[in-house]
Amino acid sequence: MKLVLGLGNPGRRYQGTRHNVGAAVVERLARRHGAALRDEGGAHTAAIRVQGQRALLARPDTFVNVSGTVAADLCRRHHVALADLLVVVDDLDLPLGQLRLRPHGGHGGHNGLRSIIEALGSEGFPRLRIGIGRPPAGVDPADYVLERFSAEERPVVEEALERAADAAERFVAAGIEAAMNAFNVRRTVP
Repeated sequence: MKLVLGLGNPGRRYQGTRHNVGAAVVERLARRHGAALRDEGGAHTAAIRVQGQRALLARPDTFVNVSGTVAADLCRRHHVALADLLVVVDDLDLPLGQLRLRPHGGHGGHNGLRSIIEALGSEGFPRLRIGIGRPPAGVDPADYVLERFSAEERPVVEEALERAADAAERFVAAGIEAAMNAFNVRRTVP
């Protein structure tokens, strides 16, 4: 069983914000597979199959910065090994729309990843980062991640979310190395 965990803040106020791209990927995957995300206590989850491989999609019902407890609970409850957990998050240090998959690593300043690393006691889980770009000069990054994308950014973001969903499916079907080989390519954004 693989677990695709998409981070985002709960509630309508945060839908469509930069910080919620991880949750948006999980929601997109659920729609793509005709699955409904249901409340599992701490997270909304849905079971899917990709090329015969089972996966659990999950969107924590907690704020991004305290996602670790939910991640650890889901891994324990569903017997998911760390190598089979893919955490999908936003990344300020990647250009808008760029994807980066890694088999493990540090939190890179992302408080959601920091929380998950602390709760799991390990950095040894795959992650899919989706570039949201750097904030303009004078804008606090904490405020920037809670903003919605501009009309000009939206087409780039929509394409990135679609590619991120494809990358998550590749991870489920064939593992992190296959997903990295297919999706870790630099893209030039107009």
